[in-house]
Amino acid sequence: MSPAVRILIPVSIGCSIAAIILGSAARGESPGGLQTVPGAVRVAPDATPRILLSRQLMRESSLHVGDDVTLAADPGGARATTFRVAGVYEPVPDPRKFPRPRLEARLHLPDLIALAADPADPLAEESVGAFNLALADPKDAEAVRTLISTRVPGLIVESTAKIPRDDPFAVLDRFQRAIAIVTVIGSTAFLLALMVMRAEERREIIGVLRLMGVPSRSILVEVLFEGLLIAIAGAIFGVVVAASAEGLVNRFFQWRYDTPLVFVRVTASIAWTAVAFSVPLGVLAGLAASWTLLRRDVLALIRR
Repeated sequence: MSPAVRILIPVSIGCSIAAIILGSAARGESPGGLQTVPGAVRVAPDATPRILLSRQLMRESSLHVGDDVTLAADPGGARATTFRVAGVYEPVPDPRKFPRPRLEARLHLPDLIALAADPADPLAEESVGAFNLALADPKDAEAVRTLISTRVPGLIVESTAKIPRDDPFAVLDRFQRAIAIVTVIGSTAFLLALMVMRAEERREIIGVLRLMGVPSRSILVEVLFEGLLIAIAGAIFGVVVAASAEGLVNRFFQWRYDTPLVFVRVTASIAWTAVAFSVPLGVLAGLAASWTLLRRDVLALIRR
């Protein structure tokens, strides 16, 4: 059987129904996908159209594969059609739809047209409100958009690769970046305060080392190396905690909203970004705290 083509068409029945066009093959296969064998006894196929239902809809309605269901585009039930459940599928996770159950169905395109077409509109079976076009080379998106807009005036062509600035997820991304910046600034100030307190506790030790003739540069290198080890250990600990919490957070919210949507993902780029920020900031905070002690007089360091 040739590959299936999936088209998303908005229908006025409360959800988007995905119509699947099954291409017929020219290898002696019947429309139902069964190979024709010469001399075999032919059995009249069941005329009931087939349908796929989402896992959530099957559970909510207590349906099973092989049950007959009735669908209608009209809220009053006019022009209802009976379908037979051929299988169950898991809807593609969509962040815009995860708070509500995905009560959806997938029909063959001719069945969908017959179900949703307006009998009063002679062009209803030949018209669609929107369709998606996949390009072999995504770089040609702008050229294709310009070409279609020029040849078909009034047709709105938008690229799905570009996220508009007013898109809710684009706004959420900017909000999260702002939170991250404020968190880094606040944590840096807190870390600097802790390092200053720690350096003050070691004031007498630094004073004794300087009285013994240890150069300030050697003490500064030791503080730098110590701060580097602490910063690396803290960064590794933070990445391990985040990676461990990732699974727990995903499992909880997937259970809460009954969706396979991934809510948290700690990628390698995120981990390296965290390390790139935390290690230099930790080293600089340690140097800044120790530098204030190294500039003091030796007697002031050992004086109680």
